[in-house]
Amino acid sequence: MHDLSLVISVLALVMSLSTAWLTLLRRGTVRMIRPSAIYFGLDGGDDARQKVYLRTLLYATAIRGVIVESMYVRVKRGESSQNFSSWHFGVERPAKGSGMFVDKAGVIANHHFVMPPDGHYVFLPGRYTLDVHATLPGKKDGPPLHSATIELTAALAKSLEDPDNGVYFDWGPDSNAYHGRVVKRRVARSTGGDAGLIGLGILDGVMAALGAPSRTPSGDDGR
Repeated sequence: MHDLSLVISVLALVMSLSTAWLTLLRRGTVRMIRPSAIYFGLDGGDDARQKVYLRTLLYATAIRGVIVESMYVRVKRGESSQNFSSWHFGVERPAKGSGMFVDKAGVIANHHFVMPPDGHYVFLPGRYTLDVHATLPGKKDGPPLHSATIELTAALAKSLEDPDNGVYFDWGPDSNAYHGRVVKRRVARSTGGDAGLIGLGILDGVMAALGAPSRTPSGDDGR
């Protein structure tokens, strides 16, 4: 009987330690699901720059959650590679990224990755790979959270020569690929306290088709 009690006590201790590890001590990391939508085009503002937009969910692998310090997208086409490192995120009015807490339940947001002010980029026809990276406090940059492959046709690339156009890619689960279409940018003067312009209409084409008011994802400095 004494031996049985000892075994039960040891098992209870092991279970308590395991629970403490899973809930309090284990740091885990951050993961990302496949974006439901991706956008190529100009950002809003007087100094409009090229950007990549995507909508996705980030989630933590540990119960205690993870802090994301910064994010960026590396856009690759053939042998060329370009980082879009100015990160903004949010739902209604994205703001300059200055950290994000991600819990196990996950966080859905619109993410905007804009070219640096001194950068220049042209979306040419071809196959693109988008590597989404997240930096955690005190850790070096690791492998991408997600890699997406997108085909920008000659016709879609041609449409981007018009600064009022953008290309919106929807994920097709039946075809296991992204499908692009042209959407119109809508730039409107802000009626609030923010100076400058409200960002380009990534979702404007969809919202206009539904007869709904524009909810334009904004760009640099919340514009």
